[in-house]
Amino acid sequence: MGITRQIGIYFIFSFRQDIIPCMSLSVGIVGLPNVGKSTLFNALLKKQQAYVANFPFATIEPNIGVVPVPDERLKKLAEVTKKAENMASLPPEVPATVEFVDIAGLIAGASKGEGLGNKFLSHIRETDAICFVLRAFTDPDIIKKGVTDPKTDFEILKVELDLADEEMVAKHSEKRNAEPESLPLFSKKPYLIVLNVDEKDLKETSTLEEKYAGELKVNKDQIIIISAKTESELSELSEEDQKAYLKDLGVEKSGLERLIQKAFATLGLITFLTAGEKEVRAWTIRLGMTSLMASGEIHTDFMKKFIKADVVDFDEFVSNGGWKTCRELGKVRSEGRDYIMKDGDVVEFKIGS
Repeated sequence: MGITRQIGIYFIFSFRQDIIPCMSLSVGIVGLPNVGKSTLFNALLKKQQAYVANFPFATIEPNIGVVPVPDERLKKLAEVTKKAENMASLPPEVPATVEFVDIAGLIAGASKGEGLGNKFLSHIRETDAICFVLRAFTDPDIIKKGVTDPKTDFEILKVELDLADEEMVAKHSEKRNAEPESLPLFSKKPYLIVLNVDEKDLKETSTLEEKYAGELKVNKDQIIIISAKTESELSELSEEDQKAYLKDLGVEKSGLERLIQKAFATLGLITFLTAGEKEVRAWTIRLGMTSLMASGEIHTDFMKKFIKADVVDFDEFVSNGGWKTCRELGKVRSEGRDYIMKDGDVVEFKIGS
């Protein structure tokens, strides 16, 4: 699956393309030192790819990893397809993906080169969105260098990005005497805020999101309450044990799932599905995309040879047992190139020779 830009805890999101221009959400992780960025990154990757240590600047080079987006619909599609096509085994599941980027902790003065400064700001410049990671947990054993409280920490990070933007605009104007509107400025990007809390606070997620939204003066939908330590522990468990663990905590979904849902909403993304013997797959597109544009996410040639799109609502597809029965019952809609795709559409594109 191809991708061209990255986003970024800070978290960041982006898209990139190659042979098959599949749109994929990319999340970059940014924050002050020792706020739990690398712990969260490792948990999301389900492997220890980042060097987590109890001192500032443990992450020296940016760590990048791609993880699947949890989507229970794929399992149901696979089961339906196996039965409908009389397959001996389930078809492979190919989920949408999220690219996570973890950089070293920023400190006040980063835009001027303090700490590891500009070296790391450049890694998140070409992104579609930003998500800040702030410390809201209590642990006397973790060094709090440069960390005070979520509101102050958020303001420090924002100031550093604003200063970096000002510097970029000034340099660009000097060299090219051009307008800054085409520049990849941080201030143009939508952002999310992750509050890294104690495990005991997870049962108060909704209340805490409301509280911090008020303190930080942002929309509640931009706030995600996560316990990086809990996510790390969850990553070591089986799917069944994860659900039991979350139930004991009084939480329905993991932090990763909630983060992805809010990231999709922030960036205006939805997912359409394809199902066949070869694979069942989730494809990420922007809200408002037409069926013609969506076909191009599978292969650019599809747009040139597009005839129509056979579309079935996901629930109808599953309840009626797949393509054949859906067609017999008249549940399949033949849509033209201007059809606006909906989240959960199961699609089969008809392409000319």
